[in-house]
Order: sequence, then structure tokens, then C-alpha cells
Amino acid sequence: MSEIRMPALFLGHGSPMNVLEENRYTRAWRKLGDTLPRPRAIIAVSAHWYTRGTAVTAMNDPRTIHDFGGFPQALYDTRYPAPGSPALAQEIAELLAPVAVRLDHEWGFDHGSWGVLIKMYPEADIPVVQLSVDSSKPAAWHYALGGQLATLRERGVMNIASGNVVHNLRQVRWQGGEQPWPWANSFNQFVHENFNFQGEAEAHPLINFMQHEHAKLANPTPEHYLPLLYVLGSRQPDEAVSIPVDGIEMSAISMLSVQVG
Repeated sequence: MSEIRMPALFLGHGSPMNVLEENRYTRAWRKLGDTLPRPRAIIAVSAHWYTRGTAVTAMNDPRTIHDFGGFPQALYDTRYPAPGSPALAQEIAELLAPVAVRLDHEWGFDHGSWGVLIKMYPEADIPVVQLSVDSSKPAAWHYALGGQLATLRERGVMNIASGNVVHNLRQVRWQGGEQPWPWANSFNQFVHENFNFQGEAEAHPLINFMQHEHAKLANPTPEHYLPLLYVLGSRQPDEAVSIPVDGIEMSAISMLSVQVG
């Protein structure tokens, strides 16, 4: 058992092109991989495995999923051959009881997970299991599930969640969009201002995020926001929250990354 509590990370993953590109976001992810304690395994929570019910990958050799279209061939040729961990998958299933967790042998790593892990740990030599986001559950449930997973951080397992706290593809400025929409800035700032909320979970502004005046524009659907709650839910009372990198791309995609611990 590790004596070092692993940090928990939420990484704003943005475009799949970040896999091929080098920019301030990918440099920040690489720095995290270089400077944080090395985990024995990783739980990845991605916006792109949005399911009915909860599942965890439980195979030895998960496939690399190219769940996007219209990108250069080099992106489709890229693989992230990290091993899986059936033992960790079983441990997660037992830890989350009475939540019914399906041991999945079909999914693999979608671009929300491998697209950031390939920058943090390019050698792909750390076992990874991916946990799905149950679309049928409210925000408070996802936050509580993060709390249930927190004990694994004491056992050398790092939680790396991936999404975007502002994600509105219909409002993206694909060409020359340098200035964020005011509503995107407003919601991104709201997230910043409430990381350190210390009250009861029922009153947490980031659980009750849909009460923000711009929430529906910032998140027309919640799957890119919800992974953040797995990280915040695992936070312990003595832990600080920091921001490895932030920014809004194409006016409507937040690249905010959050580190707990």
C-alpha cells in the first residue's frame, strides 16, 4: 500500500488534435506526469463513456478507441497500449457497492482518456481502468461516487477525470475565434470561485451548477461537466485545489484543469 496519497485530476481535454500538437495545455499535462508521484494504477473517468448504469473496463489489454471523425490519418494511427487491470476493476466494483458496477470487456480507452494520458505518461506503462459516467444519475450522485473512490488514492491509484466545464459545440467559432463568449467566461469563473466550498454537499454550488444563469449555454448536455465532480468529491478536508492550466478555446470550450492534492 502506498504511503503517499495520490492527487486527483480533472483535465479539460478539448480537441483530439491535442494528441498531435504541442501547446500550453499539453505541456501542462506533461509536467503533471513528470512531477506528480507515480501511481501504481489510474482510474480514468471520461465524458465520452456516457452510459446507462455504471461500468468499468475489466480486460487485460484495452483497445484504443478513435471516437471522432474528420481528423488527419496520423491521429487514427495513434495507439495508447497501456495495460488494463481486471483486479483493480473488481476492487472498484466491490468498493462502490451497493452501486451495481458492470465489468466491461468491450469498451477500452476513448479519446477523452487516452488523449490526455498519452501526454502525461507517453510510455503507456501504468495500468489504466476506465469508469463510465452514468447518464441516469444526478450531479450529487456523481460527486458522492467520487467520495467512495477516494480511498483508492491512499492505495497508490490516481483518479484522472477528463471533460470540459464549458462545452458548447454549437457556439464554437471554428475560424479565428479568439475571444470567449461572455457567458463562457462567466461560467468558467463560477467554477473557479467555488472549488474551495466547505459547506454541506447539498449546498455545493458546483453540484448545483445548473442554477447558474449561463449553465445551459455552457453545458447544453452535462457529460463533459460531470467528470469534474468525481475529482472534487474525492477531496479530503486537508487538501488544496490548484489550477495547472486554464483557457477557453474557440470561444466555447473551457480547457480548465483542476488538481486536488
